[in-house]
Amino acid sequence: MIEIDRITKMYGDTAAVDAVSLTAESGTITCIVGTSGSGKTTLLRMINRLEEPTSGEVRINGDSTLATKPHLLRRRIGYAIQGHGLFPHHTVGRNIGAVPELLGWPKDRIRARVDELLELFSMEPDQFRDRYPGELSGGQQQRVGVARALASRPDLLLMDEPFGALDPIIRARAQDDLRRIQKALGSTIMLVTHDMDEAIRLGDMVAVMDGGKLVQYAPPAEIIARPATSFVADMVGEVERPMRLLSLVPVAEVVEDGAADGEALPADASLRDALSACLWTGRTAVPVTRDGAAAGRVTLDAIRARAELHA
Repeated sequence: MIEIDRITKMYGDTAAVDAVSLTAESGTITCIVGTSGSGKTTLLRMINRLEEPTSGEVRINGDSTLATKPHLLRRRIGYAIQGHGLFPHHTVGRNIGAVPELLGWPKDRIRARVDELLELFSMEPDQFRDRYPGELSGGQQQRVGVARALASRPDLLLMDEPFGALDPIIRARAQDDLRRIQKALGSTIMLVTHDMDEAIRLGDMVAVMDGGKLVQYAPPAEIIARPATSFVADMVGEVERPMRLLSLVPVAEVVEDGAADGEALPADASLRDALSACLWTGRTAVPVTRDGAAAGRVTLDAIRARAELHA
């Protein structure tokens, strides 16, 4: 559990972060979203003391971060940034193993952890372990950056615009990867983004910052349906609201008996995915599978009816 208790950061007379308090439960993803200058990155950097707070406190599993020397604290907290920040002259394996090496892990344990993480990120260890970052695609470099942040099994993973440099298709895949791996490892993640779609897609909770203040902290569905301020409403967007709510609803909720033609969607796909599939192919229904077996279909009429509830 991460407890942020009235944390404040002053630069002269300006409060970059102004008495922010929130609690992130263990094993969840919290997305901090806001425009440039809203204080979201400063807030993140105070958690691992890359920025020292002017006042207030952060507690990780009940222990104040102020009770630990900053360099030791950072070895307990993974940190992934936009552009991944890999060491270009070190192999993938050495990049991922950097923090465990600092912690004094034996070489065989480091190698096993490197291979475990490469497999988790769908990167064959024998194929990628000895490559250098310059030999990887942008998406592969980003995966290695996240794997490095996870290598020492940290209590917490902080991510600052980790997917901002990726093109939209690779970015969506990277987001899916992160969600899958977070569920597999039970990691606690705090992620900064300026993209409300990314926050809604990834977050169990979304923290919206404006002018250094936390203006709303709630699950994605509540952020969309009941924005607390006009700023939050503007970030959600009136026109996009029904589509964003559809992205939170799995097709399993409206699946019905019957068959449909074309490529099937898994039951945990979103109604937004189903709508896109219908519109892209001109179909009025899409088949649905669960655990590889046919589970029914979802119709365009059912999707539209669900969207109209939130229009």
